[in-house]
Amino acid sequence: MIEEMPCVLSNHYLSSDSEIIGYALDTLFNIISNDEEDEVEENSTRQSEDLGSQFTEIFIKQQENVTLLLSLLEDFDFHVRWPGVKLLTSLLKHLGPQVQQIILVSPMGVSRLMDLLADSREVIRNDGVLLLQALTRSNGAIQKIVAFENAFERLLDIITEEGNSDGGIVVEDCLILLQNLLKNNNSNQNFFKEGSYIQRMKPWFEVGDENSGWSAQKVTNLHLMLQLIRVLVSPTNPPGATSSCQKAMFQCGLLQQLCTILMATGIPADILTETINTVSEVIRGCQVNQDYFASVNAPSNPPRPAIVVLLMSMVNERQPFVLRCAVLYCFQCFLYKNQKGQGEIVSTLLPSTIDATGNSVSAGQLLCGGLFSTDSLSNWCAAVALAHALQENATQKEQLLRVQLATSIGNPPVSLLQQCTNILSQGSKIQTRVGLLMLLCTWLSNCPIAVTHFLHNSANVPFLTGQIAENLGEEEQLVQGLCALLLGITIYFNDNSLENYMKEKLKQLIEKRIGKENFIEKLGFISKHELYSRASQKPQPNFPSPEYMIFDHEFTKLVKELEGVITKAIYKSSEEDKKEEEEKKTLEQHDSIVGHYKNMIREQDLQLEELKQQISTLKCQNEQLQTAVTQQVSQIQQHKDQYNLLKVQLGKDNQHQGSHNDGAQMNGIQPEEIGRLREEIEELKSNQELLRSQLAEKDSLIEKLKSSQTSPDTNEATASARDSENIAELKQELATLKSQLNSKSVEITKLQTEKQELLHKTEAFAQSVPVSGESEAAIAAKTTDVEGRLSALLQETKELKNEIKALSEERASIKEQLDSSNSTIVILQNEKNQLEVNIKDSKKEQDDLLVLLADQDQKILSLKDKLKGLGHPEEEEDELESIDQDDEDDEDEDDDKSQGDN
Repeated sequence: MIEEMPCVLSNHYLSSDSEIIGYALDTLFNIISNDEEDEVEENSTRQSEDLGSQFTEIFIKQQENVTLLLSLLEDFDFHVRWPGVKLLTSLLKHLGPQVQQIILVSPMGVSRLMDLLADSREVIRNDGVLLLQALTRSNGAIQKIVAFENAFERLLDIITEEGNSDGGIVVEDCLILLQNLLKNNNSNQNFFKEGSYIQRMKPWFEVGDENSGWSAQKVTNLHLMLQLIRVLVSPTNPPGATSSCQKAMFQCGLLQQLCTILMATGIPADILTETINTVSEVIRGCQVNQDYFASVNAPSNPPRPAIVVLLMSMVNERQPFVLRCAVLYCFQCFLYKNQKGQGEIVSTLLPSTIDATGNSVSAGQLLCGGLFSTDSLSNWCAAVALAHALQENATQKEQLLRVQLATSIGNPPVSLLQQCTNILSQGSKIQTRVGLLMLLCTWLSNCPIAVTHFLHNSANVPFLTGQIAENLGEEEQLVQGLCALLLGITIYFNDNSLENYMKEKLKQLIEKRIGKENFIEKLGFISKHELYSRASQKPQPNFPSPEYMIFDHEFTKLVKELEGVITKAIYKSSEEDKKEEEEKKTLEQHDSIVGHYKNMIREQDLQLEELKQQISTLKCQNEQLQTAVTQQVSQIQQHKDQYNLLKVQLGKDNQHQGSHNDGAQMNGIQPEEIGRLREEIEELKSNQELLRSQLAEKDSLIEKLKSSQTSPDTNEATASARDSENIAELKQELATLKSQLNSKSVEITKLQTEKQELLHKTEAFAQSVPVSGESEAAIAAKTTDVEGRLSALLQETKELKNEIKALSEERASIKEQLDSSNSTIVILQNEKNQLEVNIKDSKKEQDDLLVLLADQDQKILSLKDKLKGLGHPEEEEDELESIDQDDEDDEDEDDDKSQGDN
């Protein structure tokens, strides 16, 4: 049936019936897939999986079936595309590599599947993400194709649309797909960084200081987001790619956002642990990021450095084990290739920098407290952390020898080195002793001064030989191996400054008390330990439980480096040692000479750079000077050509004296000067026209003012008379301005006529023909005469220019007078407006008075009627009328006075 079903799908007559195709795809999906929810027993589940794999193998036996399925996914019909996506996903789950290969060789196979991410139907889009998860799993070629098909852009858009970390299961699926595309794929990682997609990750971590709202899905999403960052900056990536991603994360503020989460409250424990691990790898080996992390302070009172707060968690036995491991990893990454940070940590242990008041706890005090606490895990973590502060840093190894510890009241202080050996000899837990031995081995390696301090205590060497020589159980074999390594370091890095513990004497002691073969066998216990290989794989201290925390990653590198050289050193004779020392001295001398020459070369390189900069500056100046010289040469050449042309033109004038004079005058004026005069005259004409138009506008404005000042009222007549006087004055000023303009116009016309005459004379001179046959003396005399007249003509030209300048100044003064006239007109207009307002007010008052008079007349009439009704005589009425008439006359006089005042 499975073999026949593709025939049904490819049938020409049924290919247009999407419903039948959808049912066929659903049938194939149900046959091949196994619904785990319906399976009850484990055996039946395995049988169904085996059966699904068999059906899948039958289906993909003919590659055309998968190709046909890919072509059906191009159909936009929901009933075809959705079951097709589910079927292809099921095929990939059963036989992923085989189906991946078929899709890879299929034309446009991966590109067709990428279109699913752009589908507007969320069901198909989400199932398309699951399909791409299965397709990109463990296949670098398909991962590259998907990445270059704009997968990063689409997936990040989906994550943003779904709400970033607050999104649902779709965000989780997209993040898993992103991990598939980026993990162990350097090409895609570089493409992700170059496409500026790291910057788009910053909003994912804007979670704030929340005490609630941490759903299980949000925790899962944020965990995957942090893992995605770690994929980009993993220590297993190429160093260049990791460094560029680290710098990009700092520049876009992503590291700052992670540090904010690190110091926030209310963050779930697993998210906090993963955040610490992420920050660790973002700052590992990157000086800029390490410096920033050193400046981060926790939001406490008083503020404490984030490093101190983290170390407090590391040495606190009540904290979760995974959190303490994460803090140790963070501290290791902070000190990795960071000599500045190592010096800052060691300086907190020195007497000069310890806070005497005890108000604040330093990183060094926390490490010493953890080193000598009763918790063996704290001992191990503190010892490993302190060893990383000394890693590949001889200066800090010597500085740490100055640290003195007060053991008890009344006893003198002991050195940190001696206290470590004292704890070893007391027979503490294996984890504590392993940690201290790793610290001592790191401390003494490549530091002869520290070896001398260690050997100066006469009890140390007998203790080590005693530990190595004993036959102890399997648990103690690791301690024996580490003691053998430490003793071997005291031999290999011994400078023979102590007579009793010179190299040869220590080797004789080993041969006498332990035996060389036995010593080498005990030394080999370290690399043969089962936990040694696990620790050597990754820098992160990842242990399932505290019992497995034995070896440090960096220490495994040290063992691998020293195991062989110590073995050789044990078997070497004294003569070979002497030869080796001589060779070392020769090499040191050679190195010093090479270093000296390197410094000289470095200084010379700096001098060369400075000289190159000076040369480049001088080249620029030289180019500028050459350009200036070229310009000046061209100008000089132009002047020479003009001068030669002038001489040729003057030499032609030999026949007519009158025309000779006129030609000399015209020859003195260059065509450029004539053109410039013409332009100035045109400009004066245009300015004259502009002034005339402005005067016409002012005339029309005055006429309007005159026409608007006519009114029958007395007050308006007074105002118009006043305006007429002002207008008459303005007219007089305007007449004066017009006369000045007319005079200037006459002068301009005169200049134009002179210009025309000069042009005619120039043309006449150009057409004149020279007469030959005169003597050279006569020509020279005429040339002298012409040059004198030429100078006179140039003087006249200057005077003309001065006159034009004077005209321009007069024009400017006329313009100023016009501006003052404009301001006067504006003032008059304002006064006119004020008069109109006053007239309106007067009219309003008159209307009010008329209304009052009408009311009074009405009252008088009513009073008369009442008097008639009472039988009052008419004389009294006449008297009342006369009194009223007098009152009216008085009111009219008052109104006239008030209007006159206005």
